[in-house]
Amino acid sequence: MTVLAEFHAPAISEFFPGGVLFTGTPFELNRVGLVRLVGAIAIGLLLFLGTRKMKLVPGRFQSCMEMLWDFVRVGIAQDTMGKKNGEKFLPVIATIFFMVLGLNVTGFIPFLNISGASVIGVPLVLALVVYFTYHIAGIQAKGLGGYLKDSLILPGVPWPLHVLMIPIEFLTKFVIQPFTLTLRLLCNMIVGHLLLVLCFSATWFFFFDASMGFKVFGVVTILGGFFVTLLEILIAVLQAYIFALLAAVYINQAISDEH
Repeated sequence: MTVLAEFHAPAISEFFPGGVLFTGTPFELNRVGLVRLVGAIAIGLLLFLGTRKMKLVPGRFQSCMEMLWDFVRVGIAQDTMGKKNGEKFLPVIATIFFMVLGLNVTGFIPFLNISGASVIGVPLVLALVVYFTYHIAGIQAKGLGGYLKDSLILPGVPWPLHVLMIPIEFLTKFVIQPFTLTLRLLCNMIVGHLLLVLCFSATWFFFFDASMGFKVFGVVTILGGFFVTLLEILIAVLQAYIFALLAAVYINQAISDEH
């Protein structure tokens, strides 16, 4: 038996654990569901506490919440869509940003240790919210015929090329965009979780189960786990920003007069 015979690498099955509450009922919750619930409650609580008693001279906590809110309001919504449309669609953009950020952060919080966005349900629901929002907004702004024309027909393209371009634009706007939104968030969270589990489970193995000559590799894996944790923190924030930014871009494209 080799020294690594007892080591079991993390598997995709970790994202589909058995029920831990209300097992066998329509309300069954597994570990990922509980993490999502905890994450949602924490997000709501932080936003409530940060805006409950606003002061003219803010304290540190209020200042942090105001900076985060202004980042979403100005840096994402208004910079992408203009002040008027940015304010109009701010509730959707802000909800997406804070939800993605909060559920991503659970991936490196002790005792939670998995992102609430690492199973397809949350990324898919958020992608569908964006999908229906920008289509409905576009139809309201331009009418069904005008919206379809602006979405499918590229200005300045020779008419014979429209035979090729219209199907491509249709697939892009009506089929591919929700899938890319879903998969971008989902795959980043899955890969990050698997890397973290791999590093720290390997660290445990090398320190406590491997023979003496191999224990030194535990130092390498724990340093790797620390690096991956820092990388995951960056990715968690970046994915929330990208998801909210793309939502603003898609909505703006749908309601804008320019293609």
